[in-house]
Amino acid sequence: MDKVIRDGKVAVLVSGGYGAGWSTWFSGNRKEVLLFHPKIVEMVEEGRKNEIKSTWIEQELGLKDVYTGGVEGLYIEWIPVGTRFYIDEYDGNETLITFDEMNWMVA
Repeated sequence: MDKVIRDGKVAVLVSGGYGAGWSTWFSGNRKEVLLFHPKIVEMVEEGRKNEIKSTWIEQELGLKDVYTGGVEGLYIEWIPVGTRFYIDEYDGNETLITFDEMNWMVA
């Protein structure tokens, strides 16, 4: 999977705002495409989020049944290469959480 990497950091696509998530609302097995795809990163950076439609995603990226309700809230989080993370979601609002930020408890 290609990723956009600049200055040792990877672009990760996250959808802020409530209503609909982005990668968290995709039940397919290629979620990393929605998290990292260079073309989507480019479109977000260029302010072309309105072009990211489910038909475009299916034709260009080969993913079916992607709900694009969270496209409007897409933004890019830049995290260091190799950082462990996950995307938390509540009512459509996604938050990127890194392993370092987590307050793990151990029994």
